[in-house]
Amino acid sequence: MAQTEIGPEGHKLFWVVLVLLAFLAGFLLSKKRFFSLSKIPLRSLFSNEKVSIQLEKDALYYPDHLKLTVKNTGNADVDLDQPLLVFDSFWLKRKFKIKGMENRTFYPLYLERGKTHHLDIDIYRFYRHDKRLKRYPKVKVYIRNVKGQKLGSRSVFLRKTLIKF
Repeated sequence: MAQTEIGPEGHKLFWVVLVLLAFLAGFLLSKKRFFSLSKIPLRSLFSNEKVSIQLEKDALYYPDHLKLTVKNTGNADVDLDQPLLVFDSFWLKRKFKIKGMENRTFYPLYLERGKTHHLDIDIYRFYRHDKRLKRYPKVKVYIRNVKGQKLGSRSVFLRKTLIKF
């Protein structure tokens, strides 16, 4: 009786699964490539926007202030958009856009070649906004230009953690 049963042939089933995986991988790669190419604006070959970012804290653990330093190291002037401050836990993130300091708004900021911009960030101002932010161990700052292109980011740990993420 076992000799009359017809089951799926192993090599044909393997090739069907392999072809389906190839189509799926090709679709995902083309989708990713299409979206990444559509976000890249055309730029001149000679204009190179580069910035170096430093994020320093005033104390090793539980600092009061962060000092953000952005220096234009490229060979073109840069229009900086509002920095994005992200309080980061392992599972949760809270994002804030920084408009300025001392109740003055000065973003978007035009940064010329070789110039440096300093920004003092008071963390307790954010803690007054939301008390749960004291539990977030990591702070990250993202810098973008006015067109939305990411120029760089830096992060610091505000308190001790068991795992560095």
